[in-house]
Amino acid sequence: MFLFKPKDKDYYKKGETKRRSVVKAITWRTLGTLDTIIISYFLTGLIKTAVSIGGIEIFTKMFLYFFHERVWNFIDWGKREGDKNKENETK
Repeated sequence: MFLFKPKDKDYYKKGETKRRSVVKAITWRTLGTLDTIIISYFLTGLIKTAVSIGGIEIFTKMFLYFFHERVWNFIDWGKREGDKNKENETK
């Protein structure tokens, strides 16, 4: 099931820039941090503790996510054939 329609037939063959990885990391971590704060609050009952936990993990997990994404860009497993050639051209 597709949640969106690709823009063109080569949509899935395109690589990913470092800037895109950074923006994805920031938006994903913002959502993840809000989740962490809410869970921490329910477990501790202390908003100050919950925000402290969220404030620390937003930075650690953002950096981990960015480097995780960049490493996976070097791994050919699971990529379509066109991905391998186009990414090597853009590096």
